[in-house]
Amino acid sequence: MDDTKTHAILELSGVSRKFVQAGKAVVALQKTDFTIKAGEFAAVIGPSGSGKSTFLTIAGGLQNPSSGSVSIDGVDITRLSVKELSKVRLAEVGFILQASNLVPYLTVEKQLKLIDKVTGRKEQTDAMNQLLKTLDVASLRHKYPADLSGGERQRVAIAKVLYGTSSLILADEPTASLDSSRAFEVVDLLARETRERKKATVMVTHDERLLKYCDTVYEMSDGALKKRRGHTRIA
Repeated sequence: MDDTKTHAILELSGVSRKFVQAGKAVVALQKTDFTIKAGEFAAVIGPSGSGKSTFLTIAGGLQNPSSGSVSIDGVDITRLSVKELSKVRLAEVGFILQASNLVPYLTVEKQLKLIDKVTGRKEQTDAMNQLLKTLDVASLRHKYPADLSGGERQRVAIAKVLYGTSSLILADEPTASLDSSRAFEVVDLLARETRERKKATVMVTHDERLLKYCDTVYEMSDGALKKRRGHTRIA
């Protein structure tokens, strides 16, 4: 992996997504170019049905584009086999979804330890403990997802992604189940982790109060992605 500070983590070139519904052609994503570099935190906003989720799932290799190419850390994932793509997603992409996607039979602590087991990495005990503490879920480390509130599950899911090896974080409404103060704390943490660890984060959100933490903001409308001009993040 290129460890320079400015290399592109995610690149979409001429990407579009079309499908047929009830006999009619639907354009879910118009031809799109997008680049985000290591250390950058971008937000995508727009009304429901505008194409935000389509953009995010294509960016993460969960959906194939109808045209164009998607590169993650220099690898064109549109040219990979299913097996090769799965390996790239496992190693390089961390998803934070509205449904927390935790493993139901693993405790909070074991959710994170699973990452070390799957990647063959030595357990990062200090980092794990710090993340659980920062996200205020350390006292829940021996509980199962079914025993947690929606907000607690979401914070565990965020801890899991930040603990992982992913160079790219894709967050779909990551604060939807959190109260306002917790939402600000979580997005501030995502922003700091993104910059300090030289990751790249793309966050889909409806909450414009959170945009102050982002380096760039993109607006999605009718499948078209456009960069918002004049945006300034807080220091």
